[in-house]
Amino acid sequence: MASRPQVLEARIARIKTALAALGPLRPGTLSEQYNVCGTAGCRCKADPPQKHGPYYQVSFTWHGQSHSEFVRREDVATVRQQVLRYQRLRSLIDAWIAAALELAQWRRHEARALRNPPRSRPFARKPAPGVREARPPHAPEPRENLQQSGFRDRN
Repeated sequence: MASRPQVLEARIARIKTALAALGPLRPGTLSEQYNVCGTAGCRCKADPPQKHGPYYQVSFTWHGQSHSEFVRREDVATVRQQVLRYQRLRSLIDAWIAAALELAQWRRHEARALRNPPRSRPFARKPAPGVREARPPHAPEPRENLQQSGFRDRN
């Protein structure tokens, strides 16, 4: 069975292949709109109204600026496919980032394990400076600590 890093590397390779095969794409949302004109007596003013349209529009934000473009009826299917491909691009990139982050974590862990192999510790480690040593419950308090706490020795 393949190791987890190998599985992640294979997933990233599949994502790269899928990205290369996407084809033309465009960001945004394709919407269908119906309008009401200002002409009195028009069918769009009737009861029930028969609005003008449909009109198709693709809206997107690029470099912090909102854009909106009308799409001709004959181009709607093509634009719809391009928008779907863009959504696929975004999901593939998210999957790539997730796999790459997990792979980096695995590699960091493996490198750390190689640098710091486990070793036996026959003696307890000394505490860091300023950290009190753990004492057994029956051990008396060191004299200097007792004196600092206000305890007076009556000897």
